[in-house]
Amino acid sequence: MVFRFTIISDELDDFVRIIEINSDSTFMELHNAILNSVNYQHGEMTSFFICNDDWEKEEEITMIEMETSSEFDNYVMDKTLLEELLEDEKQKLLFTFDMLEDRSFFIELTEIIPKKNLKKALLKHKAGNPPQQNLLSFSTPISDKEQVPTLDDIFNDDELKMENFENIDDIENLI
Repeated sequence: MVFRFTIISDELDDFVRIIEINSDSTFMELHNAILNSVNYQHGEMTSFFICNDDWEKEEEITMIEMETSSEFDNYVMDKTLLEELLEDEKQKLLFTFDMLEDRSFFIELTEIIPKKNLKKALLKHKAGNPPQQNLLSFSTPISDKEQVPTLDDIFNDDELKMENFENIDDIENLI
């Protein structure tokens, strides 16, 4: 059996991906198919969320096993089959690809195709460019012209002397 997923973004109106994948594939295989379809780097922390009809998160499927209380199920992408958690057409998922900014793709199981089997996940349709993978970039070098302010730049020497501080409330006078 094959699942057909439609993937959209709330950031770009013209972005669409349609992926077909076997129902007995893992969430990690779907994860890889999505990343490949948008040319994102692998290795970033991501999660899937099974959602209700209003896109509210219900179950999380993580890349690595997380410490949770024993009363909640812990689903891991490489150990959880799609068919274990997905069974109905129109079922909704979120794929959070940027954990720092909480950015996700909206995914719907648009069709279940019985008696069909694929050798690997298949990108059936591709429209529009994907959103940028990460909005925050910590690898941007600071140019020689751009100076990062130090504490000395922000406060004068008298303000930094410890004798000027009797308690934490004295800091409010500096701000």
